[in-house]
Amino acid sequence: MVGAGCAMQFLQSCLLLQAFGAYVAILRDDMGWTKTQLAGAAALHQVEAAVLGPILGWVIDRFGAQGVIRFGVFVFGIGFMLLSQIDSLFSFYGAFIVVALGASLAGFFPINVALIHWFERKRARALSSVQFGFALGGIAMPVVAWSLATFGWRPTAFASGVVIIVLGFPLSLVMRRRPEDFGERVDGEPAPAPAETAGAGPQPAPLDRDFTAREALRTPAFWLLALGHGFALFVVSAVNVHAITHMKEGLQYSLEAASLVILLQTLSQLGGVVAGWFVGDRYDKRMLSAACMFLHMAGLLSLTYALNHAMVVAYAITHGFAWGLRGPFMQAIRADYFGRSAIGMILGLSFMIVVLGQIGGGMISGILADATGNYRMGFTVVALLAGLGSVFFLLAKKPALPA
Repeated sequence: MVGAGCAMQFLQSCLLLQAFGAYVAILRDDMGWTKTQLAGAAALHQVEAAVLGPILGWVIDRFGAQGVIRFGVFVFGIGFMLLSQIDSLFSFYGAFIVVALGASLAGFFPINVALIHWFERKRARALSSVQFGFALGGIAMPVVAWSLATFGWRPTAFASGVVIIVLGFPLSLVMRRRPEDFGERVDGEPAPAPAETAGAGPQPAPLDRDFTAREALRTPAFWLLALGHGFALFVVSAVNVHAITHMKEGLQYSLEAASLVILLQTLSQLGGVVAGWFVGDRYDKRMLSAACMFLHMAGLLSLTYALNHAMVVAYAITHGFAWGLRGPFMQAIRADYFGRSAIGMILGLSFMIVVLGQIGGGMISGILADATGNYRMGFTVVALLAGLGSVFFLLAKKPALPA
Protein backbone atom coordinates (compact mmCIF):
# COMPACT_ATOMS: atom_id res chain seq x y z
CA MET A 1 0.00 0.00 0.00
CA VAL A 2 2.85 2.39 0.79
CA GLY A 3 4.43 1.63 -2.59
CA ALA A 4 1.17 2.12 -4.47
CA GLY A 5 0.47 5.37 -2.61
CA CYS A 6 3.98 6.57 -3.42
CA ALA A 7 3.49 5.85 -7.14
CA MET A 8 0.10 7.58 -7.21
CA GLN A 9 1.56 10.64 -5.50
CA PHE A 10 4.29 10.65 -8.15
CA LEU A 11 1.70 10.78 -10.95
CA GLN A 12 -0.25 13.58 -9.32
CA SER A 13 2.86 15.55 -8.46
CA CYS A 14 4.63 15.46 -11.82
CA LEU A 15 1.53 15.87 -14.00
CA LEU A 16 -0.39 18.45 -11.94
CA LEU A 17 1.06 19.94 -8.78
CA GLN A 18 4.66 20.47 -9.90
CA ALA A 19 3.65 21.08 -13.53
CA PHE A 20 0.93 23.64 -12.84
CA GLY A 21 3.41 26.51 -12.72
CA ALA A 22 4.65 25.58 -16.20
CA TYR A 23 1.06 25.50 -17.51
CA VAL A 24 0.52 28.95 -15.97
CA ALA A 25 3.58 30.39 -17.74
CA ILE A 26 2.56 28.91 -21.12
CA LEU A 27 -1.15 29.73 -20.90
CA ARG A 28 -0.31 33.29 -19.94
CA ASP A 29 1.60 33.67 -23.21
CA ASP A 30 -0.77 31.59 -25.35
CA MET A 31 -4.16 32.77 -24.08
CA GLY A 32 -3.27 36.20 -22.68
CA TRP A 33 -4.84 35.59 -19.27
CA THR A 34 -3.62 37.50 -16.19
CA LYS A 35 -1.74 35.98 -13.28
CA THR A 36 -4.78 36.49 -11.06
CA GLN A 37 -7.07 34.69 -13.50
CA LEU A 38 -4.70 31.73 -13.71
CA ALA A 39 -4.20 31.66 -9.95
CA GLY A 40 -7.99 31.49 -9.69
CA ALA A 41 -7.86 27.94 -11.11
CA ALA A 42 -5.60 26.84 -8.27
CA ALA A 43 -7.97 28.57 -5.85
CA LEU A 44 -10.90 26.62 -7.31
CA HIS A 45 -8.98 23.40 -6.66
CA GLN A 46 -8.51 24.29 -3.00
CA VAL A 47 -12.08 25.57 -2.47
CA GLU A 48 -13.39 22.34 -3.91
CA ALA A 49 -11.13 20.32 -1.61
CA ALA A 50 -12.33 22.32 1.41
CA VAL A 51 -16.00 21.88 0.54
CA LEU A 52 -15.52 18.16 -0.10
CA GLY A 53 -13.34 17.64 2.98
CA PRO A 54 -15.96 16.86 5.67
CA ILE A 55 -18.12 14.86 3.24
CA LEU A 56 -15.13 12.92 1.96
CA GLY A 57 -13.92 12.35 5.51
CA TRP A 58 -17.30 10.92 6.57
CA VAL A 59 -17.42 8.62 3.52
CA ILE A 60 -13.88 7.36 4.12
CA ASP A 61 -14.48 6.75 7.84
CA ARG A 62 -17.66 4.81 7.06
CA PHE A 63 -16.78 2.91 3.86
CA GLY A 64 -13.00 3.14 3.51
CA ALA A 65 -10.76 5.05 1.10
CA GLN A 66 -10.26 2.38 -1.54
CA GLY A 67 -13.44 2.99 -3.58
CA VAL A 68 -13.01 6.77 -3.40
CA ILE A 69 -9.46 6.49 -4.75
CA ARG A 70 -10.45 4.24 -7.66
CA PHE A 71 -13.27 6.50 -8.77
CA GLY A 72 -11.02 9.54 -8.38
CA VAL A 73 -8.40 8.12 -10.76
CA PHE A 74 -10.91 8.10 -13.64
CA VAL A 75 -12.19 11.60 -12.86
CA PHE A 76 -8.62 12.90 -12.63
CA GLY A 77 -7.66 11.45 -16.02
CA ILE A 78 -10.82 12.66 -17.76
CA GLY A 79 -10.24 16.13 -16.36
CA PHE A 80 -6.87 16.37 -18.12
CA MET A 81 -8.44 15.22 -21.38
CA LEU A 82 -11.03 17.99 -21.05
CA LEU A 83 -8.27 20.48 -20.26
CA SER A 84 -6.64 19.73 -23.61
CA GLN A 85 -9.81 20.93 -25.41
CA ILE A 86 -10.41 24.31 -23.73
CA ASP A 87 -10.74 27.52 -25.73
CA SER A 88 -11.83 30.10 -23.12
CA LEU A 89 -11.25 31.07 -19.50
CA PHE A 90 -14.68 29.68 -18.59
CA SER A 91 -13.93 26.28 -20.14
CA PHE A 92 -10.48 26.33 -18.47
CA TYR A 93 -12.13 26.73 -15.07
CA GLY A 94 -14.68 24.03 -15.89
CA ALA A 95 -12.02 21.52 -16.93
CA PHE A 96 -9.87 22.36 -13.94
CA ILE A 97 -12.78 21.75 -11.57
CA VAL A 98 -12.95 18.18 -12.93
CA VAL A 99 -9.15 17.82 -12.59
CA ALA A 100 -9.33 19.14 -9.03
CA LEU A 101 -12.17 16.79 -8.11
CA GLY A 102 -10.22 13.79 -9.31
CA ALA A 103 -7.06 15.00 -7.57
CA SER A 104 -8.99 15.30 -4.29
CA LEU A 105 -10.60 11.87 -4.57
CA ALA A 106 -7.43 10.02 -5.56
CA GLY A 107 -4.80 12.14 -3.86
CA PHE A 108 -3.05 13.07 -0.67
CA PHE A 109 -6.03 13.01 1.72
CA PRO A 110 -7.56 9.56 1.06
CA ILE A 111 -4.16 7.88 0.56
CA ASN A 112 -2.90 9.20 3.89
CA VAL A 113 -6.08 8.20 5.72
CA ALA A 114 -5.83 4.69 4.27
CA LEU A 115 -2.26 4.33 5.53
CA ILE A 116 -2.93 5.87 8.94
CA HIS A 117 -5.21 2.90 9.65
CA TRP A 118 -2.34 0.46 9.04
CA PHE A 119 0.47 2.16 10.99
CA GLU A 120 0.97 3.53 14.48
CA ARG A 121 4.53 3.01 15.78
CA LYS A 122 6.07 3.86 12.40
CA ARG A 123 3.34 6.15 11.13
CA ALA A 124 5.62 9.08 10.31
CA ARG A 125 7.95 6.73 8.44
CA ALA A 126 5.10 5.31 6.35
CA LEU A 127 3.69 8.74 5.48
CA SER A 128 7.19 10.04 4.69
CA SER A 129 7.68 7.09 2.35
CA VAL A 130 4.54 8.06 0.44
CA GLN A 131 5.91 11.59 0.16
CA PHE A 132 8.84 10.17 -1.82
CA GLY A 133 6.40 9.93 -4.71
CA PHE A 134 5.40 13.55 -4.41
CA ALA A 135 9.02 14.66 -4.29
CA LEU A 136 10.07 12.37 -7.14
CA GLY A 137 7.37 14.00 -9.25
CA GLY A 138 9.49 17.13 -9.30
CA ILE A 139 12.34 15.18 -10.88
CA ALA A 140 10.04 14.45 -13.82
CA MET A 141 9.19 18.15 -14.06
CA PRO A 142 11.86 18.86 -16.76
CA VAL A 143 10.32 16.08 -18.86
CA VAL A 144 6.87 17.67 -18.59
CA ALA A 145 8.37 21.09 -19.37
CA TRP A 146 10.12 19.60 -22.41
CA SER A 147 6.85 18.07 -23.60
CA LEU A 148 5.04 21.39 -23.15
CA ALA A 149 7.71 23.21 -25.15
CA THR A 150 8.07 20.53 -27.84
CA PHE A 151 4.56 19.20 -28.40
CA GLY A 152 2.45 21.96 -26.86
CA TRP A 153 0.19 22.06 -23.83
CA ARG A 154 -2.84 20.43 -25.49
CA PRO A 155 -1.17 17.12 -26.47
CA THR A 156 0.69 17.08 -23.15
CA ALA A 157 -2.53 17.51 -21.16
CA PHE A 158 -4.37 14.79 -23.13
CA ALA A 159 -1.45 12.36 -22.80
CA SER A 160 -1.34 13.10 -19.06
CA GLY A 161 -4.98 12.01 -18.73
CA VAL A 162 -4.26 8.73 -20.53
CA VAL A 163 -1.22 8.01 -18.34
CA ILE A 164 -3.19 8.71 -15.15
CA ILE A 165 -5.91 6.19 -16.00
CA VAL A 166 -3.65 3.48 -17.47
CA LEU A 167 -1.16 3.54 -14.59
CA GLY A 168 -3.24 4.93 -11.74
CA PHE A 169 -6.15 2.47 -11.73
CA PRO A 170 -4.05 -0.71 -11.24
CA LEU A 171 -2.24 1.08 -8.40
CA SER A 172 -5.54 2.02 -6.76
CA LEU A 173 -6.54 -1.66 -6.59
CA VAL A 174 -3.78 -2.23 -4.01
CA MET A 175 -5.38 0.05 -1.42
CA ARG A 176 -7.29 -1.59 1.45
CA ARG A 177 -9.52 -0.25 4.23
CA ARG A 178 -8.39 -1.51 7.66
CA PRO A 179 -6.11 -4.36 8.76
CA GLU A 180 -8.87 -5.73 11.01
CA ASP A 181 -11.00 -6.42 7.93
CA PHE A 182 -8.35 -8.89 6.72
CA GLY A 183 -7.53 -10.57 10.01
CA GLU A 184 -4.44 -8.44 10.54
CA ARG A 185 -3.44 -5.85 13.14
CA VAL A 186 -1.96 -2.36 13.07
CA ASP A 187 1.81 -2.34 12.41
CA GLY A 188 1.60 -6.02 11.41
CA GLU A 189 1.68 -7.13 15.04
CA PRO A 190 0.84 -10.81 15.59
CA ALA A 191 -2.54 -11.61 17.09
CA PRO A 192 -2.47 -12.50 20.82
CA ALA A 193 -2.06 -16.21 21.48
CA PRO A 194 -5.30 -18.02 22.43
CA ALA A 195 -3.76 -19.03 25.76
CA GLU A 196 -3.46 -15.40 26.72
CA THR A 197 -7.21 -14.79 26.54
CA ALA A 198 -8.86 -18.20 26.97
CA GLY A 199 -10.56 -18.66 30.30
CA ALA A 200 -9.71 -15.18 31.45
CA GLY A 201 -13.36 -14.20 31.86
CA PRO A 202 -14.74 -10.81 30.82
CA GLN A 203 -12.04 -8.46 29.62
CA PRO A 204 -11.84 -4.97 31.13
CA ALA A 205 -12.66 -2.01 28.97
CA PRO A 206 -9.64 -0.27 27.45
CA LEU A 207 -8.23 2.60 29.45
CA ASP A 208 -8.19 4.92 26.49
CA ARG A 209 -9.99 5.45 23.22
CA ASP A 210 -9.82 7.72 20.20
CA PHE A 211 -11.24 11.21 19.97
CA THR A 212 -14.49 11.71 18.12
CA ALA A 213 -14.55 14.51 15.56
CA ARG A 214 -16.74 16.59 17.89
CA GLU A 215 -14.26 16.17 20.76
CA ALA A 216 -11.31 17.04 18.54
CA LEU A 217 -13.03 20.26 17.44
CA ARG A 218 -13.24 21.35 21.07
CA THR A 219 -9.46 21.19 21.61
CA PRO A 220 -7.08 24.10 20.96
CA ALA A 221 -4.69 21.63 19.29
CA PHE A 222 -7.14 21.00 16.42
CA TRP A 223 -7.30 24.68 15.51
CA LEU A 224 -3.62 25.42 16.10
CA LEU A 225 -2.49 22.51 13.93
CA ALA A 226 -4.89 23.52 11.17
CA LEU A 227 -3.67 27.13 11.26
CA GLY A 228 -0.02 26.08 11.30
CA HIS A 229 -0.59 23.74 8.36
CA GLY A 230 -2.48 26.47 6.48
CA PHE A 231 0.21 29.09 7.05
CA ALA A 232 2.86 26.70 5.70
CA LEU A 233 0.81 26.29 2.55
CA PHE A 234 0.86 30.05 1.91
CA VAL A 235 4.43 29.48 0.70
CA VAL A 236 3.81 26.11 -0.95
CA SER A 237 0.88 27.34 -3.05
CA ALA A 238 2.60 30.62 -3.98
CA VAL A 239 5.67 28.72 -5.20
CA ASN A 240 3.70 26.06 -7.07
CA VAL A 241 1.67 28.64 -8.97
CA HIS A 242 4.10 31.51 -9.47
CA ALA A 243 7.76 30.48 -8.96
CA ILE A 244 8.36 29.55 -12.59
CA THR A 245 6.70 32.73 -13.85
CA HIS A 246 8.77 34.81 -11.41
CA MET A 247 11.99 33.18 -12.58
CA LYS A 248 10.93 33.56 -16.22
CA GLU A 249 9.83 37.20 -16.05
CA GLY A 250 11.68 38.61 -13.05
CA LEU A 251 14.97 36.73 -13.23
CA GLN A 252 15.04 36.18 -17.02
CA TYR A 253 15.28 32.39 -16.77
CA SER A 254 14.08 30.22 -19.65
CA LEU A 255 11.27 27.74 -18.96
CA GLU A 256 13.76 24.89 -19.11
CA ALA A 257 16.18 26.65 -16.72
CA ALA A 258 13.36 27.41 -14.28
CA SER A 259 12.29 23.76 -14.39
CA LEU A 260 15.85 22.78 -13.40
CA VAL A 261 15.51 24.97 -10.29
CA ILE A 262 12.31 23.07 -9.49
CA LEU A 263 14.30 19.88 -10.02
CA LEU A 264 16.85 21.02 -7.41
CA GLN A 265 13.99 21.94 -5.08
CA THR A 266 12.63 18.44 -5.55
CA LEU A 267 15.98 16.80 -4.77
CA SER A 268 16.10 18.88 -1.58
CA GLN A 269 12.54 17.82 -0.83
CA LEU A 270 13.66 14.22 -1.14
CA GLY A 271 16.40 14.98 1.38
CA GLY A 272 13.76 16.35 3.75
CA VAL A 273 11.62 13.25 3.28
CA VAL A 274 14.59 11.01 4.07
CA ALA A 275 15.32 13.07 7.19
CA GLY A 276 11.68 12.76 8.25
CA TRP A 277 11.84 9.01 7.66
CA PHE A 278 14.57 8.77 10.29
CA VAL A 279 13.56 11.41 12.85
CA GLY A 280 9.77 11.62 12.57
CA ASP A 281 9.02 8.81 15.01
CA ARG A 282 11.90 9.72 17.37
CA TYR A 283 11.56 13.45 17.99
CA ASP A 284 8.77 15.95 18.62
CA LYS A 285 7.05 16.46 15.25
CA ARG A 286 5.55 19.71 16.50
CA MET A 287 8.95 21.32 17.15
CA LEU A 288 10.37 20.04 13.88
CA SER A 289 7.40 21.55 12.04
CA ALA A 290 7.91 24.92 13.73
CA ALA A 291 11.56 24.94 12.60
CA CYS A 292 10.50 24.13 9.04
CA MET A 293 8.31 27.24 8.96
CA PHE A 294 11.39 29.44 9.32
CA LEU A 295 13.08 27.54 6.49
CA HIS A 296 10.02 28.15 4.27
CA MET A 297 10.24 31.87 5.05
CA ALA A 298 13.99 32.11 4.45
CA GLY A 299 13.76 30.19 1.19
CA LEU A 300 11.01 32.29 -0.33
CA LEU A 301 12.69 35.56 0.70
CA SER A 302 15.89 34.33 -0.96
CA LEU A 303 14.02 33.72 -4.23
CA THR A 304 12.16 37.02 -3.98
CA TYR A 305 15.29 39.16 -3.62
CA ALA A 306 17.67 36.94 -5.60
CA LEU A 307 20.67 38.86 -6.94
CA ASN A 308 22.49 35.83 -8.33
CA HIS A 309 22.15 32.12 -8.98
CA ALA A 310 23.42 31.26 -5.49
CA MET A 311 20.36 32.86 -3.87
CA VAL A 312 18.05 30.90 -6.19
CA VAL A 313 19.90 27.71 -5.25
CA ALA A 314 19.54 28.63 -1.56
CA TYR A 315 15.78 29.00 -2.09
CA ALA A 316 15.50 25.60 -3.76
CA ILE A 317 17.45 23.85 -0.99
CA THR A 318 15.81 25.46 2.06
CA HIS A 319 12.22 25.47 0.83
CA GLY A 320 12.47 21.98 -0.66
CA PHE A 321 14.01 20.47 2.48
CA ALA A 322 11.43 22.11 4.77
CA TRP A 323 8.57 20.94 2.57
CA GLY A 324 9.80 17.35 2.45
CA LEU A 325 10.44 17.18 6.20
CA ARG A 326 7.26 18.91 7.37
CA GLY A 327 4.69 17.56 4.89
CA PRO A 328 4.16 14.02 6.26
CA PHE A 329 4.10 15.31 9.85
CA MET A 330 0.86 17.23 9.25
CA GLN A 331 -1.25 14.07 9.12
CA ALA A 332 0.93 12.07 11.52
CA ILE A 333 0.57 14.65 14.32
CA ARG A 334 -3.21 14.65 14.03
CA ALA A 335 -3.33 10.85 14.11
CA ASP A 336 -1.00 10.84 17.14
CA TYR A 337 -3.18 13.38 18.93
CA PHE A 338 -6.68 12.17 18.03
CA GLY A 339 -6.37 8.48 17.06
CA ARG A 340 -7.59 6.56 13.99
CA SER A 341 -11.32 6.10 14.51
CA ALA A 342 -12.51 9.48 13.17
CA ILE A 343 -9.32 10.59 11.41
CA GLY A 344 -11.04 11.01 8.04
CA MET A 345 -13.59 13.47 9.39
CA ILE A 346 -10.97 15.24 11.52
CA LEU A 347 -8.71 15.75 8.49
CA GLY A 348 -11.66 16.80 6.35
CA LEU A 349 -12.72 19.44 8.86
CA SER A 350 -9.11 20.61 9.19
CA PHE A 351 -8.90 21.21 5.44
CA MET A 352 -11.65 23.83 5.71
CA ILE A 353 -9.09 25.93 7.61
CA VAL A 354 -5.97 24.75 5.80
CA VAL A 355 -7.53 25.85 2.51
CA LEU A 356 -7.02 29.49 3.52
CA GLY A 357 -3.30 29.02 2.99
CA GLN A 358 -3.73 26.95 -0.15
CA ILE A 359 -5.88 29.66 -1.73
CA GLY A 360 -4.22 32.67 -0.13
CA GLY A 361 -0.63 32.02 -1.20
CA GLY A 362 -1.36 31.89 -4.92
CA MET A 363 -4.01 34.61 -4.88
CA ILE A 364 -2.06 37.11 -2.75
CA SER A 365 1.02 36.67 -4.93
CA GLY A 366 -0.94 36.94 -8.18
CA ILE A 367 -3.04 39.96 -7.20
CA LEU A 368 -0.06 41.93 -5.87
CA ALA A 369 2.04 40.97 -8.91
CA ASP A 370 -0.65 42.30 -11.27
CA ALA A 371 -0.89 45.49 -9.17
CA THR A 372 2.86 46.17 -8.79
CA GLY A 373 4.34 44.53 -11.86
CA ASN A 374 6.46 41.99 -9.96
CA TYR A 375 6.25 39.37 -7.24
CA ARG A 376 8.33 41.10 -4.55
CA MET A 377 5.53 42.42 -2.38
CA GLY A 378 3.35 39.32 -2.70
CA PHE A 379 6.14 36.86 -1.99
CA THR A 380 7.36 38.94 0.97
CA VAL A 381 3.90 38.95 2.58
CA VAL A 382 3.53 35.20 2.07
CA ALA A 383 7.01 34.49 3.49
CA LEU A 384 6.32 36.51 6.64
CA LEU A 385 3.03 34.69 7.14
CA ALA A 386 4.92 31.38 7.08
CA GLY A 387 7.32 32.65 9.74
CA LEU A 388 4.36 33.70 11.88
CA GLY A 389 2.84 30.24 11.46
CA SER A 390 5.63 28.67 13.52
CA VAL A 391 3.90 30.07 16.64
CA PHE A 392 0.85 27.86 16.04
CA PHE A 393 2.94 24.69 16.08
CA LEU A 394 4.78 25.77 19.22
CA LEU A 395 1.45 26.19 21.03
CA ALA A 396 -0.23 23.03 19.71
CA LYS A 397 0.37 20.62 22.60
CA LYS A 398 -1.21 17.18 22.73
CA PRO A 399 -4.70 17.34 24.27
CA ALA A 400 -5.97 15.10 27.05
CA LEU A 401 -8.78 12.73 26.14
CA PRO A 402 -12.14 13.85 27.63
CA ALA A 403 -13.53 11.66 30.38
